[in-house]
Amino acid sequence: MTEEAILKALSNVQEPDLGKDLVTLNMVKDIHISGNDVSFTIVLTTPACPMKDMMRTASENAIKLLVNPSASVKINFIANTSSSRKGDQQLLAGVKNVIAVVSGKGGVGKSTVAANLALALSEGGASVGLMDADIYGPSVPIMFGVRGERPMMKDVNGKGMIVPLEKYGIRLMSIGLLVDEKNAVVWRGPMASSAIRQFVTDVDWGELDYLVIDMPPGTGDIHLTLMQTVPVTGVVIVTTPQNVAVADAKKGIAMFGQAQIKVPIIGLVENMAYFTPAELPNNKYYLFGKEGGKRLADEYDLPFLGQVPLVQSIREGGDEGVPAMLGTDAISQQAFRDFTASAVRNIAIRNANVPKTKPIDVVA
Repeated sequence: MTEEAILKALSNVQEPDLGKDLVTLNMVKDIHISGNDVSFTIVLTTPACPMKDMMRTASENAIKLLVNPSASVKINFIANTSSSRKGDQQLLAGVKNVIAVVSGKGGVGKSTVAANLALALSEGGASVGLMDADIYGPSVPIMFGVRGERPMMKDVNGKGMIVPLEKYGIRLMSIGLLVDEKNAVVWRGPMASSAIRQFVTDVDWGELDYLVIDMPPGTGDIHLTLMQTVPVTGVVIVTTPQNVAVADAKKGIAMFGQAQIKVPIIGLVENMAYFTPAELPNNKYYLFGKEGGKRLADEYDLPFLGQVPLVQSIREGGDEGVPAMLGTDAISQQAFRDFTASAVRNIAIRNANVPKTKPIDVVA
């Protein structure tokens, strides 16, 4: 066996999402050969890569079939998370991907989706932050069980910076961590927009593979402020199946498709897609209609990222500060894992094929 023969064999192994082989993509490193033993490293585009086992099997088969049937193959995986953000950005310089989770209306479970997306990414080995950008209705402190806690400050190059709280391995920031929850946030749009800018400029997020942003419902000031402040990798749109939610989701799709904004849409996820009672885990009851989100994704030619069921444990976990990904309900956990795997794949494809993002310039 030679390094040249190993690389030639691995040139037949495709990276499933990017559509090119591992060698062309420069994903194969550190080849070591000793007798019938060969080891090498595959550099993934994200530590949360759902195709890892598929690439392992295909690589082993290629070497045994094309190089040495008796080869003992050891494959290591490391990740260099791909990024679509400009390399010279000063804001969130250590964040490789900024993912905004949006919805056309409230009540569709956007915060639940954002929280469990962050946890599923972290479960896959990624470093993740979660910014609660819903100034008027923050949910993160309750969902992560950090009500009443306050972040610390630290000096960074002579500037006082807020240190995000950390819970379940996720770095967290929310207006709910700065304001007493008994007090309403009665702010005009410019004040809310200023708070969002501070969450970007005055919070020490550090090095992150993904910063998930739980956006407020609708299409307004805060959305524009975020897009104008920092390059966003893309948005995940959340809807429920019924027509009234789908109609509002179309407005979100239209907003990000406008010429002056043009932020890529990673895909659409349908929340509360069906009801599955705990005692009948194989039954599906379509309380809000069937596959409205999937039809919407097809209509706009968007990736459909999956369906999340309406399960009592998801609501209970959010209320108790233990999100579904950390609970005991296997059905909801698998739904969030499948959705996250689809999102990760589409983020990697987006980063490989779409020009890098930059802050938008919208004239009011």
